Amino acid sequence: MQAWPQALAAAPLWRLSHDALLPQTDPLQEAWLVITGAHFSAEHLASLAAMLGRHQVEVCLYPPAAACRQTLLLGCDRFSPELVHSLREASFPFEVCHLTHLPTLTEPGLLVMDMDSTAIRIECIDEIARLAGVGDQVAAVTAAAMQGQLEFADSLRNRVALLAGAPVGILDEVVAHMPWMPGLAELVETLKQAGWRVAIASGGFTRFASELQQALGLDAIFANELAVEDGKLTGQVRGPIVDATVKAEVLTRLGEQYGVARSQRVAVGDGANDLKMMAAAGLGIAIHAKPVVRAQAAASIEHHDLDGVLSLLQSSGAASLRWDR
Repeated sequence: MQAWPQALAAAPLWRLSHDALLPQTDPLQEAWLVITGAHFSAEHLASLAAMLGRHQVEVCLYPPAAACRQTLLLGCDRFSPELVHSLREASFPFEVCHLTHLPTLTEPGLLVMDMDSTAIRIECIDEIARLAGVGDQVAAVTAAAMQGQLEFADSLRNRVALLAGAPVGILDEVVAHMPWMPGLAELVETLKQAGWRVAIASGGFTRFASELQQALGLDAIFANELAVEDGKLTGQVRGPIVDATVKAEVLTRLGEQYGVARSQRVAVGDGANDLKMMAAAGLGIAIHAKPVVRAQAAASIEHHDLDGVLSLLQSSGAASLRWDR
């Protein structure tokens, strides 16, 4: 795809048919198709064109914006839920998202992301439990909760109870080796430079979310507080639990507080407890998500990390360079 930007720059728009790309003058902007990936080829484009033809969706291809060279933006004449299903079944080796709306970085926006397995690559409670000697028991409950098989608040209380008596220093050890999700720093920096607000709403713990807030300059964090007495974890959570409902309320409240239109509110997560937050956003993005989440999220990132989220949000630049939104 590295050579495509130069070739596509020969015309402001291209009409994609089953066997050709033809110059076009009239944009289509009723819905969007965003393709991100280094392994996208002309053969893939032909296959995609055939699929679009079967679903009777007309598209025009925009030359890529300079900020996202490995992303192609296609404007569509309509949104097709049937096309979404077909794209998910196709299992392309790159990201393909068919969306009713694309947020733009040229207007104020808000991104609220989950923390564990989203902003960072681990589930912190599993790491704490491993150091406390109860890793297998806690990990099994974590997996069931993220799949939506257990009510989140109860599952969290049950897992935290297994940590009773563990030294609080374990938390510092997890923080010291907490791996960020690739692309996290660039995503936050780019959004903040664009005037966006960025926050974390996590079913995890404040000790770890605070570390990210300090390092990245996040606007807000919402997470759970582990109770500590005499230098040891008590096995309890202090205060209300940040569950699926609270996450959705956080996104809505922050959007209103910062004066961000719903269409410019983005939620990113991987677990079942992120679905309500995604539904409350203008765009919900699943990243390395559980099947139940991928099936319901408007967009799904599987072949990239948070760089894929950034490419998706930057993709509207290809259209805004040439057309009024």
